[in-house]
Order: sequence, then structure tokens, then C-alpha cells
Amino acid sequence: MSAEDYLSGKKVLVVDDEADVLEALEELLSMCQVKKAQSFKQAKELLESQDFDLAVLDIMGVDGYSLLEIAKKKGITTVMLTAHAFSPDNLVKSIKEGADSYLPKEELENIADFLADILKAKEEKRSPWEPWAEKLPTSYFEKRWGAAWRNREQEFWTLFKESIKAKRASFKKEK
Repeated sequence: MSAEDYLSGKKVLVVDDEADVLEALEELLSMCQVKKAQSFKQAKELLESQDFDLAVLDIMGVDGYSLLEIAKKKGITTVMLTAHAFSPDNLVKSIKEGADSYLPKEELENIADFLADILKAKEEKRSPWEPWAEKLPTSYFEKRWGAAWRNREQEFWTLFKESIKAKRASFKKEK
């Protein structure tokens, strides 16, 4: 099944303080029912008054982590999308605070594939981070952050890898 088929009709909230990013997301996710918000206040009102299958949240400019907290309470699959907050610390924070993925804006053109993979993984009771790890290999981050980018949080990354492996093993047993 293609990403377009998988996402068809899904209700998606996209939040970013940059109008051009919102327009690009709306176009890239044309198979979805897209609602846009350009501020924290708009996004909060939409999250609290409507149901969504997915939320794509910018970190900077719209208080994305506070929106993440609201979305997670409602059980919404949530992806953090960022350019200026693209750092190892924000990646770790996104994982710890319950985001289902974390994407650099430079990968925006692949958003439909990422979202479909995340939804499929969750449907199959696998870690939503598994497709992310496959599509954005360690070398991608090493180029951006240097070879030692995981050193500060070694214990966290070890546990993170183990949790993905455990979910994968559990899924294989169920099949």
C-alpha cells in the first residue's frame, strides 16, 4: 500500500509559525484532511476541540512541547518537525516526552512516507521510531552533529535501541 493510500482521509493537524511551511505540508499531505495552525493558541484550540489521527508540530515558535503534551493526552500520533531545534538534546527530549517521531524540516518532501510508516508501525504494535531509524540512519545525524553525538546520553540510547528490538521481537512472536 502506498503512503498516499495509507494516509488517505486521515485528519492531520499541522502547526508551524511559518506560513510557507504550512502551505508545503498541506500540499504534501493533500490526500489528508489537513488543519493548519500558525500559533500555539490556534493549535491548542484545535487540539482541544477536534479529533486528529496525526499532529505535526514545530518545536520553536509555537511551543511544540506543550502542544505535544496536549496531543499525547488525547492519544494523537505526534511528530515533531523542526529546523532551528534540530539537535541531539531536542531529539532526546522529543522521545522522552512521548513524540512518535522527530523530523528535520530538510526531510519535509518525504513527510507522507514518514507518517505512513509511523502509523503502520503503531498499527502493528511496533515502535514508531523503528521506521525513523531505518530512513534516517546514524550517518545522517553524524554528518549534522559529529561522530560522537550520542556520547552524552549513552545510557539513554542503549535503552532506546533495546526498546525498539523488544517491540520488534514481540511483534514477530504475535505474527
